[in-house]
Amino acid sequence: MVTEVASFFIAFRFYLYLKKKNGDAISGINRLYILLGATVGALIGSRGLGGLEDPVALQNSASPLLYMYTNKTIVGGFLGGLAGVEGAKKIMGEKQRSGDLYTYPILLGLIIGRIGCFSMGVHEETYGLPTRLFTGMDLGDGLLRHPVALYEIAFLILLWLFIRWAARNYSLESGALFKLFMIGYLLFRFLLDFIKPHYTWAIGLSSIQVACLLGLLYYIRYIIHPQKLFATHAGSPLHIL
Repeated sequence: MVTEVASFFIAFRFYLYLKKKNGDAISGINRLYILLGATVGALIGSRGLGGLEDPVALQNSASPLLYMYTNKTIVGGFLGGLAGVEGAKKIMGEKQRSGDLYTYPILLGLIIGRIGCFSMGVHEETYGLPTRLFTGMDLGDGLLRHPVALYEIAFLILLWLFIRWAARNYSLESGALFKLFMIGYLLFRFLLDFIKPHYTWAIGLSSIQVACLLGLLYYIRYIIHPQKLFATHAGSPLHIL
């Protein structure tokens, strides 16, 4: 709980710092409504997908609504937040891309949050399957398991460095930083779930993996045509860091 609160607080302060340092093309009131849309969307998405992670437990719970509220997943939060932002922008008629300013604060918040997940061991549902690899760790139940929280922290650091390198060496379209983050993170989480215990649907995938595929489908045009993100090789105007 300590790191979860810290992740929100520090990430938001980092966001305010970047906004003050680099400015914001979106007006204050529109940015406020975008944040509101992101918050509501993330709340609904994280709880909705979290409840669907184990449909059997959801069906057998005494209160399905309470079960869904007490279960959450960051993938659902991101996809729900994305839907909330796009909905708010459409209502307001806002045409500016809004995600770049959130990219690095989100990465920082995730890293801090995953430190907390790792500290909880098997008492937090972010542990991996048993493994004989050298990376296996005893997370509290006597078995050597994949420390998936550490894997994710390492990936997030590498993703941060890649996005920073891209921003410094390429001329990017507005919104490209956030798209790079979402594509990278959704692909990583899709692969990570293969080494995590989860309910598996008849198609051989978990609810989170299905959600990741849907999210990647949303960005498919940028995956197939990356030139839509990277324009010409030059100094980028998006030197956020």
